[in-house]
Amino acid sequence: MIFAKVIGTVVSTSKDPNLEGKKLLLCKEVDHNGKPLNTYHVAVDAVQAGEGSFVLISYGSSARMTELTKNAPVDAVIMAIIDEVQITEKGFSAVEKAKGSRK
Repeated sequence: MIFAKVIGTVVSTSKDPNLEGKKLLLCKEVDHNGKPLNTYHVAVDAVQAGEGSFVLISYGSSARMTELTKNAPVDAVIMAIIDEVQITEKGFSAVEKAKGSRK
């Protein structure tokens, strides 16, 4: 799974029939602290994410395992909206609330 932030929408008037009715979002990878990385993904939105949401993306063949993406030419799906990330390490504990989360 990949941490990412939704930064835009992808609009396509002509597409594979198995993509009809599916919302495509442009996402930028982030690290566990929300710091932007230089990798982008176009992902099918399975959880009604919106611009600015921090999300988890499932990538590769796993992206075609949801009811929404089954048999579709998809290699990335947004399968969760991140509310917070909890990190526990030797002597270190932190809870980060995701900006734009629903909570």
